[in-house]
Amino acid sequence: MNALSPAADTRPVLAMRALCKNFGGIVATDNVSIALEPGARRALIGPNGAGKTTLVNLLTGALAPSSGTIELDGIDVTRMPAFRRVRRGLARTFQINQLFADFTPEETLALAVARRRGVAGRMLRPLGAFADVVDDTGGLLRDFHLADVATRKVRHLAYGQQRLLEVAIAVAAQPRVLLLDEPMAGVPAGESADILDTLGALPGDVAVLLIEHDMDLVFRFATRITVLVDGAVLVEGTRDAVARDPAVKAAYLGEAAHG
Repeated sequence: MNALSPAADTRPVLAMRALCKNFGGIVATDNVSIALEPGARRALIGPNGAGKTTLVNLLTGALAPSSGTIELDGIDVTRMPAFRRVRRGLARTFQINQLFADFTPEETLALAVARRRGVAGRMLRPLGAFADVVDDTGGLLRDFHLADVATRKVRHLAYGQQRLLEVAIAVAAQPRVLLLDEPMAGVPAGESADILDTLGALPGDVAVLLIEHDMDLVFRFATRITVLVDGAVLVEGTRDAVARDPAVKAAYLGEAAHG
């Protein structure tokens, strides 16, 4: 997995326009408009209860918006089922582990690759019968620092390795847009270096929206940051501009954060 230069085409690959979600009288998403160009490195931050997870669920199709639109590569996917959004190039990770504990990383990634290649229904045959699946799986294991534990059951992996495997599964789909929902959540400090390195080496033509509380990761990874407060966009800009913004400091980062 080599980091590539972002594509020259700067038309949004993912666009939210005036997106709203109401739960009764509660406004969880309030007129949110965000656009990601190919190769974007965007972070979405905000205090607890800001509406970050609701927004991700709207983007992926887990929730239907009350109003507004979502476009993926110029196609309106606002009412499109989640599985069709995945086929169109939208992949995500989750805050809570979604892995099969009794699978190995090799088996898990082979299944993800086989699904993308359309041969998952034939995976009862030996893995070696599918050379392209084997090659892709091996590349993912190396890229995500999992080759040494490829045949170890997921339940026995360190938690940081499990989080890497989740990102690898999403990348196996070769997405156009990757939504990373708190990839550092619960990861001990001693296991965070591989995650930081791996996220930095994600394919450069994939637009990444990172939802994260770890400000070190946010400011190292993202070139632009969107701050969500009470379901609405408070500020959007470069990481330096956001770090200096008084409203952001008051709402979330604190006066001492990043200068």
